[in-house]
Amino acid sequence: MYKIFDIHTHIYPDAISERAVTALGNFYDFVPQGKGCYSDMTAHDKNYNISGFLVFSVATNAHQVRRVNEFLSATCNKAISEGFKTVAFGGLHQDCEDMKGEIDYALSLGLKGIKIHPDIQGIDVDDKRLYPLYEEAEGKFPIYFHIGDNRPQYQFSKPKKLRKILDEFPRLQVVAAHLGGYMTSEEGVEYLSGHENVWYDTSSALWAMSPEKAEYLIGKFGAEKVMFGTDYPVMCPHDELELFFKIKLTEKQREDILYNNAINFLNLKADG
Repeated sequence: MYKIFDIHTHIYPDAISERAVTALGNFYDFVPQGKGCYSDMTAHDKNYNISGFLVFSVATNAHQVRRVNEFLSATCNKAISEGFKTVAFGGLHQDCEDMKGEIDYALSLGLKGIKIHPDIQGIDVDDKRLYPLYEEAEGKFPIYFHIGDNRPQYQFSKPKKLRKILDEFPRLQVVAAHLGGYMTSEEGVEYLSGHENVWYDTSSALWAMSPEKAEYLIGKFGAEKVMFGTDYPVMCPHDELELFFKIKLTEKQREDILYNNAINFLNLKADG
C-alpha cells in the first residue's frame, strides 16, 4: 500500500463552504466533487490512506486575509492533533496596505508559505504589486501558484510570466500547480522545465489530458519534482488516484510523487 500526501487542498469554514464551492464551480464552469469542509475532506483521506496534506485558501480581497490565515492555522493544528501530517500556506492579496505585516502575521501563526491564485485574485503573476511578497519570500519560504488558465479576456497565470519572476528573484522557490499549467502545458515545459527552484503538482491536470501526456510532462519536469494533489474540493481522492495510476511510471516514481517529494519539499519528517 502506498503512502500518500495530498499537496494541494482547499478547505473553507463550515458556515461558508457550500457558497465557496458553488462560487468555485461557477468560476470554472464545473461541479466540484467535494463539499469543501474539513470533515468531508478528512473522511475521504482516511478512506484512501492519505496521511497528510497541505491546505490553503485564496483571499479574494485584502480584508479577508487575516480571517483566512487564522482559519488555516486552526485547521492545520486540528488536523495535526488528529494524526494527520499537515502544513498550511497562507493567503495574501495584492491590495493589502501592509503586505510585510500580513506576511509576518501569517508566519507567526505557523503557516509555512503563501498561496497565490492569479486568476481568482485578478492579478498577473508579474504584477509589481506582488513584488513585496517575492522580496520577502526569496530565500525564506515558498510560494504556491495556480498556473495555467488560458482565457481570451486575460492571461494572469501564464508560465512565461512566472519565469520572468524566477529570473528576477533567483532564490525564490515556487510550486507551479497543475503540472505547470493544465491549459498551457507546452508553455510550462518551455519556460519552467529544468529550473531548480520550481516544483509541480498533478492537481486539476490529469482529467484534462491523456495518461501519455501526463507521462511526457512528468518526464520533462522530472519525477523527483512532481507531487500528487487532488485540488480538493475540485476532485476527491478516488477519481484522482484512479487517473494517477493510469500513468506509466516506475514504482519509485509512484512512491516519490505520492509521498516522498512532498515530504522533501515541505521539510517534514518521513514516517518509518
